[in-house]
Amino acid sequence: MNRARKLPREFYARGTLTIARELIGMHLVHDDGATLRIGRIVETEAYRGPQDLAAHSSRGRTARTEVMFGAPGHAYVYLIYGFWNCLNVVTSAPGVPHAVLLRALEPVAGITDKTWGPGLCCRAMNIDRRLNGADLCGNELWLERPPGNVKPPRIGRSARIGVDYAGDWAKRPWRFFDSASSYVSTVPARMRRRQSKVDGPER
Repeated sequence: MNRARKLPREFYARGTLTIARELIGMHLVHDDGATLRIGRIVETEAYRGPQDLAAHSSRGRTARTEVMFGAPGHAYVYLIYGFWNCLNVVTSAPGVPHAVLLRALEPVAGITDKTWGPGLCCRAMNIDRRLNGADLCGNELWLERPPGNVKPPRIGRSARIGVDYAGDWAKRPWRFFDSASSYVSTVPARMRRRQSKVDGPER
């Protein structure tokens, strides 16, 4: 593992929409001491609170959202429906509660479960609330550039998913995805089955 490819703090201390787009094609890595899991990011959503009513930080600074107000390049992990963990990357400057939700991954190494959806991603990567606040420049959970000269992803863009309650904010085209990937959460199951015949058994 060449950790020189790890994204530096400066990568996260920029505009959130830029980061959400540039994370497509990057690798998410979790080394839990027993297994090294790697997934290629193929879908993200940007959240720019507190004005953005779809962002958790729109409700103010709370114990739950405290990490979002901190330094960029940390993990914001929260629980939904009492079951699913979701991973966000904290972005922008300290005190500005912006984050990027990782919605889907393509398995690269150490992953044997489904990865198309934010909750499925965390389960497949063995990420839960214990990693809330984790430094993404550390050695347990991080993001890195893929090795070698890889073909740039074909970036698609749309409104975010499941935030209809946010009014006009729900219409912002702040979801980014690799339009060539069958692991994007909105891809029909038949396309995944077709791709699995090329890649091997569906994971």
